[in-house]
Amino acid sequence: MKTRQPTSVEHPQIQELIDNVETVVVGKRREIELSLIAILSGGHVLLEDVPGVGKTMMVRAIAKSLGADFKRIQFTPDLLPSDVTGVSVYNQKTMEFQFRPGPVMANIVLADEINRTSPKTQAALLEALEEGSVTTDGETRELEKPFFVMATQNPIEYGGTYPLPEAQLDRFLFKFQIGYPTKAEELDVLKRVEKQHPIESITPVMELSTLLRMQEEIKEVYVQDAVKEYIINIVSATRQHHAVYLGGSPRASIALMKAGQAYAYIQDRDYVIPDDIKYLAPFALEHRLMLNSDAKLSDTTNGKVIRDVIDQVRIPAGNEKAQ
Repeated sequence: MKTRQPTSVEHPQIQELIDNVETVVVGKRREIELSLIAILSGGHVLLEDVPGVGKTMMVRAIAKSLGADFKRIQFTPDLLPSDVTGVSVYNQKTMEFQFRPGPVMANIVLADEINRTSPKTQAALLEALEEGSVTTDGETRELEKPFFVMATQNPIEYGGTYPLPEAQLDRFLFKFQIGYPTKAEELDVLKRVEKQHPIESITPVMELSTLLRMQEEIKEVYVQDAVKEYIINIVSATRQHHAVYLGGSPRASIALMKAGQAYAYIQDRDYVIPDDIKYLAPFALEHRLMLNSDAKLSDTTNGKVIRDVIDQVRIPAGNEKAQ
């Protein structure tokens, strides 16, 4: 069963946005689409991949294509929570404390190598990811909208790292990898950066106000009860799978539904079909599962569990919007 094949984007403005990002990022259309789905649905992305495959370039290209405020946080073992959220500094001239916002207070934030910092600093992102706000010195400050975090972690280095706990993994809408380019794609990359990196010349093709309008329109995308039941059946099946110790929570069901609405929207549809959910389920659910000890000793993986679940759960009949 193939559940991860990219599909065409029909929405003209989203198509233009993707084309613009692809002037910088070569051969990663599916990953760009998934990132935009996360942004449109108000979610966040965790990228787990080796260095140098274009993670930073992709999120920078998306930010510049939207004309969005972009900040990058390099997570290190000595990074403090205040280095993320901001800190109040005493001004001797005014004799008052003034708040200096941290890098998390931007429209699009790259949290690079998030597993290299301490759990206390990782937790500083939790409120921002879930509530869209940060609390410092007892005062809650709302983050500007849109707000999107793309966090990265290196899967091949474990020394001096702090794996994200399940509670934090659950805050990310999607988790996926970019992967290495093909030889032809890598040759294209070399040609593009030979004289000047294309990220330097990329220009906005969509205003943030348009993106905010789209986020509101996505909320109106219709999800019929049969599709909602399909989502619930998939998530419930992860809890009952023999290899799973901890399955998907109700937050996973909500995330999958909202992602389905955004996915339908970029295909210029005003309703969600079961195939949308089937395609998105691996990206939305794999990182939310915890396998039991027996499964960890075998060849079972989170991805295999999700494939088993999708194969077993009955797909509801009918792909049209209910009248």
